[in-house]
Amino acid sequence: MDQPLSKRLKYQGSLNPNSHHVPVVMLTRLPDRGLSAVRPSTPQQFYSDTESLSNSDADAAWEPENNSSDSDFLADNDKPKYADKPKIAKRTKTKKTTNTAAATTTASQPSTTNSNNGKAADNTTMIVSAIFSHGSEETKKVSPSLPEVEVKLDMEVLARKRPMRWLRGKVVEIVEKEDGRLRYKVSFDEKGRSLVSGHHLAFTATPKLAELYVGARVVVQSQDDKLQFQPAVLAELPGRKNRLRFLVFLDDHTPMYVGLPVLHLICKPLKNSLDDIQDGSHKDFLKQYMKNWPYPHLTQYKVGQHINVDLEETMQKCEITTVDCSLMQVVFEESQQKEWIYRGSMRLEHMAKFLALKKQQENNDKSNQQ
Repeated sequence: MDQPLSKRLKYQGSLNPNSHHVPVVMLTRLPDRGLSAVRPSTPQQFYSDTESLSNSDADAAWEPENNSSDSDFLADNDKPKYADKPKIAKRTKTKKTTNTAAATTTASQPSTTNSNNGKAADNTTMIVSAIFSHGSEETKKVSPSLPEVEVKLDMEVLARKRPMRWLRGKVVEIVEKEDGRLRYKVSFDEKGRSLVSGHHLAFTATPKLAELYVGARVVVQSQDDKLQFQPAVLAELPGRKNRLRFLVFLDDHTPMYVGLPVLHLICKPLKNSLDDIQDGSHKDFLKQYMKNWPYPHLTQYKVGQHINVDLEETMQKCEITTVDCSLMQVVFEESQQKEWIYRGSMRLEHMAKFLALKKQQENNDKSNQQ
């Protein structure tokens, strides 16, 4: 600063004191060959076999230093850390992934052929055994320890008049048999009387959610006649998977989703509630269902898919029109009859074959152990 101004301007690259120069930085992009030569080497373990150093995602995957986290690769916390990129699952032609992380593939069936155009249709069917829900309250199948409600005279109840027809009535007499068992004489509102057991009576009041469990014996208000009720077994409690509804299997093997107001608990259910079911095939199905719960076997179908379903002991072709959680609606091609079917029903050809193979395998395992 002690030097003359002319010398200082000379040092600054100008002899004109009135001129003003602005420094400019020029950047030149190097080719990839030159860039890799000046870039410091990076340990091989930071990248997978499919990743490249020139990949634009490599910069986005870098995370700043966080002393509270651990690195899978570096023991020295002073080194930079790289986030793992999500791995893309390999796609195969014979398997499909489900939308539930807990689902486990148990069997798959080959695709069928569309008879209309002779081309292979997308009819690949998969049998899955998936956890029904995320909460224990949705999967419980144990009767809660609650005090038993006594059936008294003049008590309004729902009583069985015929196997699939229960009606409202009033208890007019309690009869004690020689073996100590009680019978209840019910006078129906419509006309007539019946002498029934305690497991053929149901409460008229709506049950509480804490009183219900998978396998509970209930009666359900008929959708066709509000004055009639039908016996059923509770198959699913409300949860996220069934849109907060109850799934019931009527004694005639009809499945349906219902709300709490149409459910009524049996007054004195049998120790094994399935003993009250007369249909042998339906009873066998429910035994298998309760054995597998909460991992029921379900078929995976798509709307528009053509399958074979047992109708009056004959396999008939039908088309799937709707899939609703554990149920699906089909229309039979010959009669155009519509019906709701459980996706794990033994009436489905795929499920029947799967259960037959499973039973054969279990028998083979038993014979090998002997």
